[in-house]
Amino acid sequence: MRVVAAMSGGVDSAVSAARMLDAGHEVVGVHLALSRSAPTLRESARGCCTIEDAGDARRVADRLGIPFYVWDLASRFERDVVEDFVAEYAAGRTPNPCLKCNERIKFAGLLDKAVALGFDAVATGHYARVVEGPSGRELHRAVDTAKDQSYVLGVLDAGQLARSFFPLGDSTKAAVREEAARRGFSVARKPDSHDICFIPDGNTRGWLTSRLGERPGELVDAATGAVVGTHGGTHGFTVGQRRGLGLDRSSLDGAARYVVEVDASSSRVVIGTADLLGVDVVEGDHLRWCGPPPAGVVRVGAQVRAHGEEVPASAEVVAGPDAPESLQVRLDRAVRGVAPGQSIVLYDGTRVVGSAMIRTTGRAPRER
Repeated sequence: MRVVAAMSGGVDSAVSAARMLDAGHEVVGVHLALSRSAPTLRESARGCCTIEDAGDARRVADRLGIPFYVWDLASRFERDVVEDFVAEYAAGRTPNPCLKCNERIKFAGLLDKAVALGFDAVATGHYARVVEGPSGRELHRAVDTAKDQSYVLGVLDAGQLARSFFPLGDSTKAAVREEAARRGFSVARKPDSHDICFIPDGNTRGWLTSRLGERPGELVDAATGAVVGTHGGTHGFTVGQRRGLGLDRSSLDGAARYVVEVDASSSRVVIGTADLLGVDVVEGDHLRWCGPPPAGVVRVGAQVRAHGEEVPASAEVVAGPDAPESLQVRLDRAVRGVAPGQSIVLYDGTRVVGSAMIRTTGRAPRER
């Protein structure tokens, strides 16, 4: 099988490429250039896609003896990931750019280009497993639960899974680093990249302000409706946030306050006590199924953050007469800090069923 190995310049993608070669596939290494002006060196473990990373990937490819290319997807990344990220925050939502990157760049842009060039599949260094099931290939959680990345792959559809390999799904991170060292890869001890790759200093609020400018508004107390402060833009806040609220605590009762609602249309950020954060009803759109979609009400596990806890739930796909399909999920217990714009990923055991973009949250009426 002819396979494109996505090589970021890190240890995971390096070992992934090596394992595909060991399995007898014809492997070509590809590094994605996702920045229009890539820095030469990494500033921190948060960044990636630097010239240094491309060089690290090339050295691994040379050691493996496989062809290596750099594919420029910077314009597409800017449009589909970065601009989408800005637009979502401007609308008062909290997106996950890693899911958008997997959907639009790695398993649409990269895979589509690979297939067009005659390749059969793409392999990446994600920690997840692909299992042959009764209805085709299934996406499952990784063996190493601490590194499991099935959540950010929950946007893949059945056609993309049919052409995807995740060779690290049965391994631990420690084992992958040991293997890289045995193979003589210079990236064996290279730090992992994390957080948002295009905001290397980690200051999301500052980065968004540089794009959106100051958009002043009010901080409003949920209980009283009183204005208790001001802010420079709703893009600096997300539901569940406690730090950086800029409150005058002398006007409050001393209890901790959290963001409970972000209303970009009125530039209002509503704050309240922790008891207001829990939600047990979630509705989402932009549905993506990793296999056959569920029929009727089904029992699932629901996860709303990349490393969040899976919560038992009931889910149903609802189609309105004049509206696209939506996903309605009722959680067995309330979860705090669930923000519109995040993704909810559904599981059946270790199998990923699919995902949706969260649009609204709420609380089910309590029985008396």
